[in-house]
Amino acid sequence: MQSLTLEQKVGQLFFIGISGPEIDEGTRKLLDDVNPGGICLFARNIQSSQQTRNLLDSLRESLPLAPFLSVDQEGGLVDRLRRIITPMPAASKFKEAASVAEVGLIVAETLRILGFNMNFAPVVDVVTSDREVVGNGLFSRGFGRNETEVIDLAGAFFNSMWKGGVVGCLKHFPGIGAAAVDSHEELPEVNIDEGEFQNTDLAPYRSLFTTGSPEMVMVGHAAYPQLRLQEADQDGRLLPSSLSSNFVSNLLRDELKFTGIAITDDLEMGAIVRNYGMAEACKMAIGAGNDMLAICAKESAVREGFEGVLKEARSGEIDEARIDKSLERIQRLRSKLSTPLAFNSERLTELSNHISDLNARLS
Repeated sequence: MQSLTLEQKVGQLFFIGISGPEIDEGTRKLLDDVNPGGICLFARNIQSSQQTRNLLDSLRESLPLAPFLSVDQEGGLVDRLRRIITPMPAASKFKEAASVAEVGLIVAETLRILGFNMNFAPVVDVVTSDREVVGNGLFSRGFGRNETEVIDLAGAFFNSMWKGGVVGCLKHFPGIGAAAVDSHEELPEVNIDEGEFQNTDLAPYRSLFTTGSPEMVMVGHAAYPQLRLQEADQDGRLLPSSLSSNFVSNLLRDELKFTGIAITDDLEMGAIVRNYGMAEACKMAIGAGNDMLAICAKESAVREGFEGVLKEARSGEIDEARIDKSLERIQRLRSKLSTPLAFNSERLTELSNHISDLNARLS
């Protein structure tokens, strides 16, 4: 890591999406120019099992440092592998930790056969019966209906994936279960008081952090008008949690003692791009204490963010020592990554059948 140029160091902070199911000329140039630390695949990238494995192997070979290779494989509405295996049940379908642990192992083995080493799951937002009526897009994505059930069920899923060799990511810190809108469209305001925030939304993080196993947390885009932590930006607007040092540095790092990687939710979401340019948002996210910046769709947005952070790093506005601190966390997790399993289409069929059996039991 010490031998990296400043440009390569900055590239390691980016977790990006690519345009298609193979590395075309444009994607090749993007990888060469940015050298991202991580790549997330979406439905547009996944056509078949062999094609997915070939793509991930090519991505691994194309980058100088072993990349994090992730996907959003939650099940239910967020199921990127439905073209490859039987669609997974939504998190809200599960009532027992044993069933969740079973599907966690299935997901881990499936992902490693395909070539992934990470999964942006589980959702640990607490979606109570009162909260599930709002249109925030989370109604089926959360485990359980209170903080105790979320800790038990989401924890079982996370631990099983880790046991199976796949890194999980708790999301969406500090908790958006009570949000009234979807952050993909606009900045949600989570109107809860300090007591509810501490006792409900932060409870899964407090509990799961004590196990020492969570290595990555995704910071969501939301505002919390009733909380002491809420900041305003220079124009007086409520600052999204993902861009706030109060939430990322003071709460996540100092109060909750999280020592792993903090990654932003996709910075191309409406909650961010309507108010901040991509370069400015990336600068603010680093300043808030995030280690990695997720930009998941447009190549132009990736380049704008990368060039913006690089410019600030060259000028000293972003201290290189600050970047090195994030690189230490990134490298620590990279050293724990499992290697892919041998590609085995027959085993994928068996795993798909296991999911069918599980769906039948849960129905």
